[in-house]
Amino acid sequence: MVNRRRNTELVLIVGAIALGMLGYASASLALNDTVPGKLYLVGGVLAVMALAAHAAVRRFAPYADPLILPVAVLLSSTGLMLIARLDISYRVEFPKSFSAKTPQQVMWMAIAVVMFIAVVIFLKHHRVLQRYAYILMTVALVLLIAPVFSPSDTYGAKRWIQLPGATIEPDEYVKLAIAVFFAAYLTVNRDALALVGRKVWGISLPRGRNLGPVIAVWVVSLLVLVFENDLGTSLIFFGVFVIMLYVATERTGWVVVGLLMAVAGAGIVGSTSSHVVGRVVAWLHPMDIFLPPSQRPAGLVSDQAAQALFSFGSGGILGTGLGQGHPWLIGFAGQSDFILSTVGEELGLAGITAVLLLYVLLVERGLRTAIVLTDPFGKLLAAGFSAALALQVFVVAGGVTGLIPLTGKALPFLAYGGSSAVANWLMVAVLIKLSDAAGRITEETLNPTPSLATTSEALTAVVPRAAG
Repeated sequence: MVNRRRNTELVLIVGAIALGMLGYASASLALNDTVPGKLYLVGGVLAVMALAAHAAVRRFAPYADPLILPVAVLLSSTGLMLIARLDISYRVEFPKSFSAKTPQQVMWMAIAVVMFIAVVIFLKHHRVLQRYAYILMTVALVLLIAPVFSPSDTYGAKRWIQLPGATIEPDEYVKLAIAVFFAAYLTVNRDALALVGRKVWGISLPRGRNLGPVIAVWVVSLLVLVFENDLGTSLIFFGVFVIMLYVATERTGWVVVGLLMAVAGAGIVGSTSSHVVGRVVAWLHPMDIFLPPSQRPAGLVSDQAAQALFSFGSGGILGTGLGQGHPWLIGFAGQSDFILSTVGEELGLAGITAVLLLYVLLVERGLRTAIVLTDPFGKLLAAGFSAALALQVFVVAGGVTGLIPLTGKALPFLAYGGSSAVANWLMVAVLIKLSDAAGRITEETLNPTPSLATTSEALTAVVPRAAG
C-alpha cells in the first residue's frame, strides 16, 4: 500500500515535469522557430528538485497523500514555463528595461524545495507546531507591520520589505503563521466560542463576551488595509479566521458575524483609502480607461483590468496557442497576478479550467486530510491551510477575471515571486506531514495490528481443535 502510493506519486511527478517542459518547447518554437537552448538545463534542474522532494517524502512521510506533491510540481513547472515564455516576449518588446525572470524563479524554487525537504525531515509531527504558536504569531505580527515603515510604495501598496539585494513579501509567510496560531487558539477555546448567545431570525449568534478575538482580528485586518493598502492580505487574514471558527464551532452565527464585519470594514476603508477606491473604480468601469482623460471616472489610472478582459476574450475556448498571444501588453503585471490572463489567452477557457481544477484538487486533498485526522489541532491546521490557499486563488482569479476588484496578490505556485514560492512550498510540506499522519490512521484502521490478548485467544481456540 505504501509503495503503491509513492510509486503513483513518482509517475505523476515525472508527467508533471514533462508537461511543463513540453509547454516551454512549444512556446519557444512558436516564437523563435527553435527549441530553447536552456530547455534541458531548466528541465534537468526541475527534475532534480522534484525527485529530491519525492525521495524525502518516500523516506520520511511514506503514508502521505500521493497527489499533493505532484500537483504542486505541476503548478510550479507550468508557472516556470509561462514565465520563460513571457521572458521571450519581454526581451523583444522592452529591450531597454528587460530583466530575465526565469533564472531568478529557478533559484527561488530551489530554495523553496530545500526548505520543503527540511520540514519533511525535521518536523517529526505536526503537533510540534502547537508549542510555538504564540511565538509564530508574534513574529508574524512584526512582519505584518514592517512594510508600514517601507520608504516607498510599490505599485500602490506597502507589502514588501526592502533588504540589500532582495525584497521580501512578509504577508506570504504571515498567512501560514496565522493558520498555526488560529488552530492552536481554537483547539483550546472552541468550547467557549461554540456557546450560543441569542437567536436572530433563526440564526444562533455567538455571545458578546466571545466576540473579542474576532474584533481583534478584524481591527488588525483593517489596519493592514488602511496603512499598507493591501486588500488581498486583509481579505485572506480575516477570511481564514472566520472559516476556521466555523470549522471549530460548527456555528453559522460566526459566518454571519464575519460577513457583516467584512461589509462594515469595506465601507470604512472604501471611504478613506484612495488606492482601494481606485481599484473598485477600475473594477466597475474597466473600459473607461480608453476615454479621454477628462471623461474618465476619478481614480481610474490603469488599463490592466481592460487588457486582461481582452486576453480572455481573444483566448476563447482553446486559446491562441502557447507563444501566439500578446500577454506582454499588460507589461510587468504579466509576471504577477495577471499571469492568469496569459493562461486565458494562450490556453483558453480549457487551460484556465485545468489550472483552477488543480487548485481545487490541492484544496480537496487538504480538506480530506482534515476529515481523517483525529486530533483537533491537526484538523484545524489542515483546514486553515486549505482555506488560505482557496481564498488566495479566489481573490487573484476573481480580480483578474473581473469578478471582484483587483488585489495584487501572487497566484500560488504559478506567478513569479520568491516569497510566494518559498511560503507555498512550506505550506505543502506541512500538508504532506499532516496527510502522512492521516495516512497512518487510515492504514491502522484497514490493517489493525492484532493485540496480545487477541493472539492468545486465537491460539486457545485453535489448540483444542488441533488436539481433537
